[in-house]
Amino acid sequence: MTEIVVVYELDKPVPTRPAPEAQGTGERPVRKVHAASAAPGRPTATGPRTLCGKDTFAMDTAPWKPSEHPGAVWYPAEHASVVCAECDAVMEV
Repeated sequence: MTEIVVVYELDKPVPTRPAPEAQGTGERPVRKVHAASAAPGRPTATGPRTLCGKDTFAMDTAPWKPSEHPGAVWYPAEHASVVCAECDAVMEV
């Protein structure tokens, strides 16, 4: 099977002024967690599309690698509530 790369679809930046304690963090919440095939010949690079068909260009690659966690789910447990249902269905096949 092709190597799977986990990618994060992030929330868009809010155009309002952030609270002082949030300034400088640069972090955006994860909107959805997707699975994508690795780029050919580059197992750590994301291919152009997720398994549900979304473009991966603006997504962040997760540090979680399913191949390093045999027997575990393909996504990081802390993001279980925002897993893409379509990607999850493909991964279960």
